[in-house]
Amino acid sequence: MKEHDARHRPIRSYVLRTGRLTPGQEKAFERYWPLYGVDFTPGKPLNFSALFGDTHPVWMEIGFGNGASLVEMARQFPERNYLGIEVHTPGVGHLLREVAEQKLSNIRVMSHDAIEILKEAIPEQSLAGLQLFFPDPWHKKKHHKRRIVQSAFVELLATRLQPDGIFHAATDWQDYAQHIMSVFSSREDLFRNLAGAGQYSPRPTTRPVTKFEKRGERLGHDSWDLIFQRTSDPGFKSIR
Repeated sequence: MKEHDARHRPIRSYVLRTGRLTPGQEKAFERYWPLYGVDFTPGKPLNFSALFGDTHPVWMEIGFGNGASLVEMARQFPERNYLGIEVHTPGVGHLLREVAEQKLSNIRVMSHDAIEILKEAIPEQSLAGLQLFFPDPWHKKKHHKRRIVQSAFVELLATRLQPDGIFHAATDWQDYAQHIMSVFSSREDLFRNLAGAGQYSPRPTTRPVTKFEKRGERLGHDSWDLIFQRTSDPGFKSIR
Protein backbone atom coordinates (compact mmCIF):
# COMPACT_ATOMS: atom_id res chain seq x y z
CA MET A 1 0.00 0.00 0.00
CA LYS A 2 1.26 3.45 -0.84
CA GLU A 3 2.27 5.67 2.07
CA HIS A 4 -0.38 8.23 1.03
CA ASP A 5 -3.13 5.58 1.19
CA ALA A 6 -2.04 4.33 4.60
CA ARG A 7 -2.07 7.85 6.04
CA HIS A 8 -5.63 8.45 4.89
CA ARG A 9 -7.25 5.14 5.74
CA PRO A 10 -10.30 5.74 7.94
CA ILE A 11 -9.95 4.74 11.58
CA ARG A 12 -12.33 1.88 12.23
CA SER A 13 -14.40 1.78 15.41
CA TYR A 14 -14.73 -1.99 15.19
CA VAL A 15 -12.84 -5.17 14.37
CA LEU A 16 -14.52 -7.30 11.71
CA ARG A 17 -15.44 -10.53 13.48
CA THR A 18 -16.99 -12.88 10.97
CA GLY A 19 -16.85 -15.80 13.41
CA ARG A 20 -18.07 -19.29 12.64
CA LEU A 21 -21.74 -19.57 11.84
CA THR A 22 -23.76 -22.40 13.30
CA PRO A 23 -25.76 -24.46 10.80
CA GLY A 24 -28.89 -22.64 12.01
CA GLN A 25 -27.29 -19.23 11.46
CA GLU A 26 -26.11 -20.23 7.99
CA LYS A 27 -29.60 -21.38 7.11
CA ALA A 28 -31.02 -18.11 8.49
CA PHE A 29 -28.70 -16.10 6.25
CA GLU A 30 -29.66 -18.07 3.17
CA ARG A 31 -33.38 -18.02 3.88
CA TYR A 32 -33.99 -14.66 5.55
CA TRP A 33 -31.37 -12.19 4.33
CA PRO A 34 -33.35 -11.65 1.11
CA LEU A 35 -36.38 -10.77 3.29
CA TYR A 36 -34.83 -8.68 6.06
CA GLY A 37 -31.26 -7.93 4.97
CA VAL A 38 -30.25 -4.70 3.26
CA ASP A 39 -27.13 -4.60 1.11
CA PHE A 40 -24.97 -1.49 1.34
CA THR A 41 -24.62 0.53 -1.85
CA PRO A 42 -22.34 3.59 -1.60
CA GLY A 43 -24.04 6.82 -2.56
CA LYS A 44 -27.52 5.31 -2.68
CA PRO A 45 -29.69 6.58 0.22
CA LEU A 46 -32.32 4.18 1.48
CA ASN A 47 -36.00 4.78 0.88
CA PHE A 48 -37.44 3.87 4.28
CA SER A 49 -41.06 3.90 3.11
CA ALA A 50 -40.25 1.37 0.40
CA LEU A 51 -37.98 -0.64 2.67
CA PHE A 52 -40.52 -1.12 5.47
CA GLY A 53 -43.72 -0.69 3.51
CA ASP A 54 -45.02 2.11 5.76
CA THR A 55 -44.17 5.58 7.04
CA HIS A 56 -43.49 4.73 10.69
CA PRO A 57 -40.56 6.53 12.36
CA VAL A 58 -37.21 4.78 11.91
CA TRP A 59 -34.78 4.06 14.73
CA MET A 60 -31.27 2.86 14.00
CA GLU A 61 -29.22 0.68 16.35
CA ILE A 62 -25.47 0.41 15.91
CA GLY A 63 -23.96 -2.85 17.17
CA PHE A 64 -26.96 -4.96 18.19
CA GLY A 65 -24.90 -7.99 19.25
CA ASN A 66 -27.09 -11.08 18.99
CA GLY A 67 -30.16 -8.89 18.50
CA ALA A 68 -32.10 -10.00 21.58
CA SER A 69 -32.76 -6.48 22.87
CA LEU A 70 -33.53 -5.19 19.38
CA VAL A 71 -36.15 -7.91 18.90
CA GLU A 72 -37.68 -7.06 22.27
CA MET A 73 -37.93 -3.38 21.41
CA ALA A 74 -39.43 -4.14 17.99
CA ARG A 75 -42.10 -6.21 19.71
CA GLN A 76 -42.65 -3.52 22.32
CA PHE A 77 -42.97 -0.73 19.74
CA PRO A 78 -44.70 -2.04 16.61
CA GLU A 79 -45.34 1.59 15.64
CA ARG A 80 -41.58 2.04 15.11
CA ASN A 81 -39.30 0.63 12.44
CA TYR A 82 -35.79 -0.49 13.39
CA LEU A 83 -32.67 -0.64 11.23
CA GLY A 84 -30.04 -2.75 12.99
CA ILE A 85 -26.34 -2.53 12.14
CA GLU A 86 -23.89 -5.28 13.13
CA VAL A 87 -20.58 -6.53 11.69
CA HIS A 88 -20.46 -9.77 13.72
CA THR A 89 -22.02 -12.23 11.31
CA PRO A 90 -23.11 -14.87 13.87
CA GLY A 91 -25.08 -12.12 15.63
CA VAL A 92 -26.68 -11.13 12.35
CA GLY A 93 -27.64 -14.76 11.67
CA HIS A 94 -29.15 -15.09 15.14
CA LEU A 95 -31.22 -11.93 14.69
CA LEU A 96 -32.48 -12.96 11.24
CA ARG A 97 -33.74 -16.24 12.67
CA GLU A 98 -35.48 -14.50 15.57
CA VAL A 99 -37.12 -11.92 13.30
CA ALA A 100 -38.48 -14.68 11.07
CA GLU A 101 -39.65 -16.90 13.92
CA GLN A 102 -41.45 -14.02 15.63
CA LYS A 103 -42.80 -12.68 12.33
CA LEU A 104 -41.56 -9.14 12.96
CA SER A 105 -42.11 -6.83 10.02
CA ASN A 106 -40.48 -3.75 11.55
CA ILE A 107 -36.80 -4.83 11.56
CA ARG A 108 -34.27 -4.60 8.75
CA VAL A 109 -30.59 -5.51 9.03
CA MET A 110 -27.34 -4.23 7.54
CA SER A 111 -23.86 -5.67 8.05
CA HIS A 112 -21.40 -2.93 7.19
CA ASP A 113 -19.44 -0.08 8.76
CA ALA A 114 -21.96 2.11 10.60
CA ILE A 115 -20.24 5.41 9.76
CA GLU A 116 -20.26 4.62 6.05
CA ILE A 117 -23.93 3.65 6.31
CA LEU A 118 -24.75 6.95 8.03
CA LYS A 119 -22.84 8.93 5.42
CA GLU A 120 -23.92 7.09 2.29
CA ALA A 121 -27.22 5.31 2.98
CA ILE A 122 -29.18 7.35 5.52
CA PRO A 123 -31.09 10.36 4.14
CA GLU A 124 -30.75 13.66 5.96
CA GLN A 125 -33.19 14.28 8.80
CA SER A 126 -34.70 10.80 8.35
CA LEU A 127 -34.03 9.07 11.69
CA ALA A 128 -36.28 9.43 14.73
CA GLY A 129 -33.56 8.00 16.92
CA LEU A 130 -30.20 6.26 17.08
CA GLN A 131 -29.23 3.73 19.74
CA LEU A 132 -25.69 2.80 20.72
CA PHE A 133 -25.76 0.21 23.48
CA PHE A 134 -22.51 -1.08 24.98
CA PRO A 135 -20.18 -0.20 22.10
CA ASP A 136 -16.59 -1.40 22.10
CA PRO A 137 -14.97 0.88 24.71
CA TRP A 138 -11.46 0.61 23.26
CA HIS A 139 -10.33 1.04 26.84
CA LYS A 140 -6.60 1.47 26.19
CA LYS A 141 -5.76 5.15 25.88
CA LYS A 142 -3.85 4.63 22.63
CA HIS A 143 -7.05 3.15 21.13
CA HIS A 144 -9.45 5.92 22.21
CA LYS A 145 -9.32 7.35 18.68
CA ARG A 146 -11.16 4.20 17.55
CA ARG A 147 -14.21 4.95 19.67
CA ILE A 148 -17.19 5.59 17.43
CA VAL A 149 -18.30 8.63 19.43
CA GLN A 150 -16.08 11.48 18.27
CA SER A 151 -16.78 15.07 17.29
CA ALA A 152 -17.20 14.10 13.63
CA PHE A 153 -19.76 11.45 14.61
CA VAL A 154 -21.82 14.03 16.53
CA GLU A 155 -21.84 16.39 13.56
CA LEU A 156 -22.80 13.62 11.14
CA LEU A 157 -25.53 12.32 13.44
CA ALA A 158 -27.00 15.81 13.73
CA THR A 159 -27.60 15.82 9.97
CA ARG A 160 -29.29 12.41 9.97
CA LEU A 161 -31.61 12.86 12.94
CA GLN A 162 -34.90 14.66 12.59
CA PRO A 163 -35.31 17.81 14.71
CA ASP A 164 -36.01 16.57 18.26
CA GLY A 165 -34.64 13.13 17.32
CA ILE A 166 -33.02 11.07 20.07
CA PHE A 167 -29.51 9.71 20.59
CA HIS A 168 -29.41 7.07 23.35
CA ALA A 169 -26.14 5.49 24.45
CA ALA A 170 -25.41 3.02 27.23
CA THR A 171 -22.06 1.73 28.43
CA ASP A 172 -20.61 -0.10 31.41
CA TRP A 173 -17.26 1.68 31.07
CA GLN A 174 -17.29 4.85 33.18
CA ASP A 175 -14.43 6.35 31.20
CA TYR A 176 -16.37 5.91 27.96
CA ALA A 177 -19.51 7.34 29.56
CA GLN A 178 -17.52 10.42 30.55
CA HIS A 179 -16.10 10.62 27.03
CA ILE A 180 -19.57 10.48 25.42
CA MET A 181 -20.85 13.06 27.89
CA SER A 182 -17.97 15.40 27.09
CA VAL A 183 -18.23 15.07 23.31
CA PHE A 184 -22.00 15.60 23.13
CA SER A 185 -22.05 18.31 25.81
CA SER A 186 -19.54 20.31 23.79
CA ARG A 187 -22.14 20.63 21.02
CA GLU A 188 -25.05 22.23 22.85
CA ASP A 189 -25.87 23.95 19.57
CA LEU A 190 -26.80 20.53 18.18
CA PHE A 191 -27.91 18.41 21.15
CA ARG A 192 -29.41 18.90 24.58
CA ASN A 193 -29.03 16.48 27.46
CA LEU A 194 -32.51 15.34 28.48
CA ALA A 195 -31.30 14.62 32.03
CA GLY A 196 -29.79 18.06 32.44
CA ALA A 197 -26.33 19.40 31.75
CA GLY A 198 -23.66 16.87 32.70
CA GLN A 199 -26.20 14.39 34.08
CA TYR A 200 -26.70 10.72 33.25
CA SER A 201 -30.19 9.39 32.64
CA PRO A 202 -31.80 6.56 34.62
CA ARG A 203 -32.11 3.45 32.47
CA PRO A 204 -35.43 3.81 30.65
CA THR A 205 -37.71 0.81 31.06
CA THR A 206 -37.90 0.78 27.27
CA ARG A 207 -34.23 -0.30 27.08
CA PRO A 208 -34.06 -4.04 27.74
CA VAL A 209 -31.34 -5.31 30.05
CA THR A 210 -29.12 -7.57 27.95
CA LYS A 211 -27.40 -10.79 29.02
CA PHE A 212 -24.12 -8.92 28.67
CA GLU A 213 -25.34 -6.22 31.03
CA LYS A 214 -26.70 -8.73 33.55
CA ARG A 215 -23.36 -10.51 33.58
CA GLY A 216 -21.64 -7.20 34.25
CA GLU A 217 -24.02 -6.43 37.10
CA ARG A 218 -23.17 -9.77 38.71
CA LEU A 219 -19.52 -8.76 38.50
CA GLY A 220 -20.29 -5.44 40.17
CA HIS A 221 -20.17 -3.30 37.03
CA ASP A 222 -22.32 -0.19 36.80
CA SER A 223 -23.97 1.04 33.64
CA TRP A 224 -24.54 4.58 32.43
CA ASP A 225 -27.26 5.81 30.08
CA LEU A 226 -26.90 9.04 28.14
CA ILE A 227 -29.86 10.48 26.23
CA PHE A 228 -29.48 13.55 24.06
CA GLN A 229 -32.10 15.23 21.86
CA ARG A 230 -31.37 16.95 18.58
CA THR A 231 -32.20 20.62 18.82
CA SER A 232 -35.13 21.71 16.70
CA ASP A 233 -33.03 24.19 14.73
CA PRO A 234 -32.20 22.38 11.48
CA GLY A 235 -29.48 24.86 10.54
CA PHE A 236 -26.58 22.58 9.70
CA LYS A 237 -24.29 21.96 6.80
CA SER A 238 -24.87 18.85 4.72
CA ILE A 239 -22.27 16.11 5.28
CA ARG A 240 -21.52 13.67 2.49
